[in-house]
Amino acid sequence: MRELERDRSRMCTVVRVSEYGQFCPVAKAAELVDQRWMLLVLRELMCGSERFNDIRRGVPKMSPTLLSRRLRDLVRAGVVEHSDGRYRLTPAGEELRPVVEALGQWGTRWITELGDPDLDPHLLVWDMHRRVSLPDLPTGRTVLQLRFPDVSGDAREWWLVMTRDGVDVCDADPGFEVAVRLECPLRTMTRVWRGDRGWEAAQRSGDLTLAGPEHLRRRVPDWLQLSVFAGTPREPEGQDLRPPTRSLPPFKSPAFGG
Repeated sequence: MRELERDRSRMCTVVRVSEYGQFCPVAKAAELVDQRWMLLVLRELMCGSERFNDIRRGVPKMSPTLLSRRLRDLVRAGVVEHSDGRYRLTPAGEELRPVVEALGQWGTRWITELGDPDLDPHLLVWDMHRRVSLPDLPTGRTVLQLRFPDVSGDAREWWLVMTRDGVDVCDADPGFEVAVRLECPLRTMTRVWRGDRGWEAAQRSGDLTLAGPEHLRRRVPDWLQLSVFAGTPREPEGQDLRPPTRSLPPFKSPAFGG
């Protein structure tokens, strides 16, 4: 009980960057979580990143200064605790998990278009590394090389060094023997990862190719579990977000006083 009261008192000390000037709890919550990058920082914490550098790798386009500020806001609000160099969600932070998950499912279901600025090999590989099915890996060390031929510079090639104890991401050749080489355009790999396109369909078209011993090539889809949102049902093709033409009665809910 004392811990709960302490969390509540900490929640009262949050410094709000933007204030809506409304008593509605939706508005009060939005004053914290609606800040730029804040939901993505929460996403990283919910995905298991605890150290500053790991969180930053999940938001590679966010400045370190702004990330520090957002983490301070979350700590001050009682949503995150910081000790021993690690950031962890408090019970108040855990209560936001279904909110973030619902946003991800909604975005998968309805926001399907990907522009070029949305394609990021750093984030893609980082997300892939934390979705590796460790029990499905062979014993010992397994190295998967990823190559995005349409990406220029150092971000074209990546290596996942995988064991049943964990996975390391390398943006330079770690010098270990490669078990399988995967080559795929960044857009295609992103769509496969999101569940927008099937793995087998990408292989049949020749967009996604695997090189290595056959018994290992067959196992790659088992190793690389897709995005946590990949299984979200999509709307039938042709449906969009436009409202229906006929008028509908207003939605009423006891939670909103209707």
